[in-house]
Amino acid sequence: MYLIIIEAIVTGILTGGVYALMASGLTLVFGVMDIINIGQGALVILGAYLSYMLEQYLHIDLFLGLLLTMPIMFVLGLLIELLFIRPIKRERTMLSILVTFGVALVIEGILNLIFSANLVQLHAWYITASFRVGSFYLSYIYVFGFLLAVILLAALYILLYRTKFGYSLRASMENRTAAELIGINVERVSAITFGIGVALAAAGGMTFGATNAFNANSAYDLISRLLAIIIFGGMGSLSGALIASVSMLVIEDVTAVVWSPVWANIVFFVLLVIILILRPQGLFGQVGGRRQ
Repeated sequence: MYLIIIEAIVTGILTGGVYALMASGLTLVFGVMDIINIGQGALVILGAYLSYMLEQYLHIDLFLGLLLTMPIMFVLGLLIELLFIRPIKRERTMLSILVTFGVALVIEGILNLIFSANLVQLHAWYITASFRVGSFYLSYIYVFGFLLAVILLAALYILLYRTKFGYSLRASMENRTAAELIGINVERVSAITFGIGVALAAAGGMTFGATNAFNANSAYDLISRLLAIIIFGGMGSLSGALIASVSMLVIEDVTAVVWSPVWANIVFFVLLVIILILRPQGLFGQVGGRRQ
């Protein structure tokens, strides 16, 4: 039994890294813009379908395809921010839920129209191949997906803490008004930040589609998990999103093998409720939120 638990822990850590990649874009956007992007799940699935089209019709490797899908999704993020998010001037957090939900419905409708509601899954040699680690086997895609998450999250860290743009972004997260007073173009920072969040969704979508069968409706379950992760970790906290992703996925996988797969999803959200009761701001969230 202990070997099965160890395998579940390892798989949970690897999967958690991918969820952290998807959740990082969501929490980054909230930290800078006070926007809760309900459409992030639909954008992840859109990224998965873009990888699917490149693989099926142009025979481009899934990871190489990210060199195309991430820039495309970045531009899409800029357009969404410009057309739908920027016009919101008051009660941004509440209104953003409605606006981004509308964006998600449009994306879902287009995907269902093009691909129907049939489940699809990405294909590559590393999706079905595995290698032995001790007494159990690991699929290459989980390892490759985790490494991709580490690389992109490390690049995001460098962007945030080693560049001038990162300084502007962190200043906007800390105090939007003060950032504007010292000459930071907060609207420009917000647009780029939203684009980065959507580009990360493309990378997460590729890995999600490689490890799960999906259709346009998969976005609903996905966004509920991503929201649970960023609430657990603390809204606006990248480190919190990473720790919450790994811990929650490990707990879910261990529950599935020790207790029952039926209870795995329930434990995921029960844990969230317990955290909110004991620490409403999440693990790394600030009690007062971000200063305006």
